[in-house]
Amino acid sequence: MPKILVTGGKGFIGSNLVPELRNRGHEVWVCDLGQSEGPNYIRCDVSKYRQLERIFEQHKFNYVYHLAAEYGRWNGEDYYENLWLTNVVGTKNLIRIQEQKKFRMIFFSSAEVYGDYDGAMSEDTMDKIPIKQMNDYAMTKWVGELQVLNSAAMVGTEAVRVRPVNAYGPHEHYSPYRGVIPAFIYKALHNEPYTVYLGHKRIFDYVEDTCCTFANIIDNFKPGEVYNIGGKEEWEHDIKYVSDLILKNLGKSDAKVTYKEAEPFTTRFKHMDFSKSRRDLKHDPKIPLEEGIPKTIEWMRKTYGFK
Repeated sequence: MPKILVTGGKGFIGSNLVPELRNRGHEVWVCDLGQSEGPNYIRCDVSKYRQLERIFEQHKFNYVYHLAAEYGRWNGEDYYENLWLTNVVGTKNLIRIQEQKKFRMIFFSSAEVYGDYDGAMSEDTMDKIPIKQMNDYAMTKWVGELQVLNSAAMVGTEAVRVRPVNAYGPHEHYSPYRGVIPAFIYKALHNEPYTVYLGHKRIFDYVEDTCCTFANIIDNFKPGEVYNIGGKEEWEHDIKYVSDLILKNLGKSDAKVTYKEAEPFTTRFKHMDFSKSRRDLKHDPKIPLEEGIPKTIEWMRKTYGFK
């Protein structure tokens, strides 16, 4: 079985992906920023080349899932130094090592790279239409993709790019920079006010579904390919529906919810096309929002001490 490194493996998606890969019999190692995180764990800041290089001096990996990144639009505004160092310099560091060691990479981009495009977001959109990314986070993810493509063209490295779409679920702790689902659940549990923007629609994907598809990539690895990975196209909902569903499951009213029109600097709609991931990666999401929200609420209740 292949030996796999997951950078950022203690993050939201990484902490769900690592067990999925291990359950399939793979030898999986994790690197992240924390100290002493258990077996097969190595502390590493990917923006520091020496720290990353040391890992590959000690181990030979067949695949690297590169998830290590600073996440989110407003996080990228407030902590832009961290964002650019981790997402761009960190990715370049890993690519430089890939050029020497010849492992295969799965690079995690984001659906944010589609910017404000309002058509069906298929993987070849950027090949046909000039897209303006709307924030630094989106820019860094697109730069990462270009770095991967340039290395493949110049040196022959092999990588698959993935563009996750609004994954949610267990292990996504609340912070002001995370997505709407953990924010709404956390605020509702604590009886705190929050704002719902009415002018936006999204497709949400329960993280267990997402990680099954991510794990499938090494079974049908096609160098140079790029995939949207999310829920089903018909699972597109407006943000108020998400809030209403959370409040219903918690038995609470919307008395502390403020409703506003579209959030500035944010794409109103993301009409995604997942046909390629269904074709190549056996992408078959099972858990709609109506089932995933209660599961996420249960995890957050336990995590934050609510019975």
